[in-house]
Amino acid sequence: MKSAWFAVLGIAMGLMLIGTMLVPDAQLFRDPTMARIMFTHVPCAMICSGFLIASAWHGFKVLKNYNDTSATKLHSAVELGSLFAALTMVTGILFSKIMWGEYWHGDPRQVSFLIVLFIYGGLLALRAAFPDPIRRDRNTASYALAAILPSIFLTFVYPRLKAVQQQSFHPSNTIVEGQMDIYYSVGLYGSLILLAIIAIVVFKLRVRTELLARKLENHGNLETHRGDSASPRMVRPVAVSPEHRD
Repeated sequence: MKSAWFAVLGIAMGLMLIGTMLVPDAQLFRDPTMARIMFTHVPCAMICSGFLIASAWHGFKVLKNYNDTSATKLHSAVELGSLFAALTMVTGILFSKIMWGEYWHGDPRQVSFLIVLFIYGGLLALRAAFPDPIRRDRNTASYALAAILPSIFLTFVYPRLKAVQQQSFHPSNTIVEGQMDIYYSVGLYGSLILLAIIAIVVFKLRVRTELLARKLENHGNLETHRGDSASPRMVRPVAVSPEHRD
């Protein structure tokens, strides 16, 4: 069943890739053929924000009632969110080069998302800073909760401020106001749905593998604590035939 599911997902990815290549060129772009980068850039930004919210939610659950499942979901959300944040930044830099001739020109949208990327970097750094797993999980959870409001502001509120829109070269409210034609709308929403499904599948797989790793680690620590590997044992001879018995 799982093999069939992955096969269907792979076929859908191939069809979506072909479909995005078949959409007409966007003539408003400096390089019309490169307009297709939005099929990766926009979904990655949305999924990145979703994982940031998920990390805050699971962080709250860790602080409220600590358990391995919530802690594992927290770290998995942080890892995948960081990946999609990096993809968003890279594709955004390429978009900037294509449209405005520079990879980086200090656009407010670039700067605000760079701060979001730094927030993810802080979450990853916290995970590596504490050898004790419980302390690591609780500190990461606290940081995720503290960062959620600034992240929401930087992602959803700040870019829509009138002063920011006047200074930014980045397109604003293109999706909300329906300024895309039918081809790009279908391609964008199709890419978003497909990438979101892939992200959820990978998230679940990551949670399962991390939970298994934690169980193995806890089992090893328990065996070491009991002293099974280091405790001295007495070996007594055992008779294997009647003539060897006393």
